Amino acid sequence: MEWQKNEYHVSDDQTLLQIEKIEAWISESYWAKGRSRKVIEESIKHSLSFGLYDQNGRQIGFARVITDQAVFSWIMDVIIDEEYRGRGLGKFLVECIISHPTIKNTKMGLATKDAHNLYRQFGFETEEYMRRPLI
Repeated sequence: MEWQKNEYHVSDDQTLLQIEKIEAWISESYWAKGRSRKVIEESIKHSLSFGLYDQNGRQIGFARVITDQAVFSWIMDVIIDEEYRGRGLGKFLVECIISHPTIKNTKMGLATKDAHNLYRQFGFETEEYMRRPLI
């Protein structure tokens, strides 16, 4: 599936993903610092993944969703290249994710320390929940 906004587009076609860029972004993020390429590739393989691209096909953003496609979806690894931040592209990417026909009718969750205002625009609320941290 593809979405277009001005000179940018989002695609869920995994063959377009530029793994080396995703690895650079994710492995330096606060939530996944040091995550290996192997783990990143495996996580993408088992997720509904979204690439954000400029008019030249250069990947400038990424996100993925873990889902059962019926009841629940968990949005993860949402990231925009630093050079392109502040242009509303994170909002565009999230709009595409939540409108995807495979998951648009599922309950969605996510965890973030720094993008609360972005997700509140789409009806996400802060809640306390139990979790089992990685050991």
